[in-house]
Amino acid sequence: MHQICGGYLAMTNFIPIFPLGIVVYPHEEVNLHIFEPRYKQLINECHETGHFFGIPTVIENKLQDYGTLVSITEITTVHENGEMDIKTVGDKVFRILEVITQVPDKLYSGAIVNYPNNPEQGSPEVMRKVMSSLRELYKLLKVSKDFKKQDEELQSYDVAHHVGFTIEEEYELLHLLHERQRQEYLKRHLIKVLPLIAEMENLKEKIKLNGHFKNLSSFNFDF
Repeated sequence: MHQICGGYLAMTNFIPIFPLGIVVYPHEEVNLHIFEPRYKQLINECHETGHFFGIPTVIENKLQDYGTLVSITEITTVHENGEMDIKTVGDKVFRILEVITQVPDKLYSGAIVNYPNNPEQGSPEVMRKVMSSLRELYKLLKVSKDFKKQDEELQSYDVAHHVGFTIEEEYELLHLLHERQRQEYLKRHLIKVLPLIAEMENLKEKIKLNGHFKNLSSFNFDF
C-alpha cells in the first residue's frame, strides 16, 4: 500500500494530485507558488507527513494520463494570506488508472496510479552525440547553459526542457519508459531542428545585408 499525505490509505496506489500545465521529470527541481485553498491543504498535509503528491500534465485543458510523483524539499515562504512558495523534486513517473475527484474530507482530488518500469540506463555515446548537437544549437542561437555534469553522466531528463520542445513533445518524452528511447527522441529532434535554425540564421544574415553596399565580382563574358 502506498503511503499518501492526509492519511487516506483506503486504496492501493492512491495519490493526491496537483494537475498543472507543465511536464515534470524525475529528479527535476520545480518551484511552485501555491494559492488555491485545495492545494494549500494538499501541500500542508504532505509537508507535515513527508509524503508525496503527483503532478499530472494538463494539455489544452485536458488531464493527461502520465505525470511525475514529487516530494516537497522546502517551503521557502508562507505569505500572510496563506499562499506559499515551495520547492519540490521529481521522484518517478506514474500513470493514472482512475481519477478520484471527490476525496473524503479533502478539498483536493486524487488518483489511483501505477508506476511503470522505467530503466534509466542509457548509452553514454548517444548522450555525447546529443550534447554535441545541443551545443551546436546553442551556438547558432547564441545562448549558453551549464548542465554541471559530464556529457556521459547526463540523462535525457536533465536536458529535455532545454532543447526547444513544445509541451506536447515534452509530454511524449515523459511516457517513453526507457532511457535509450528518450535519448533517441532527443537525437531525432535535434537532427530535425538544427538545419532549420541554421537556415534561419542564414536568412537573418541576408536580411541584414539587404540595402548595404556589396563588394561583388562582376560576371565575365567569354567571347
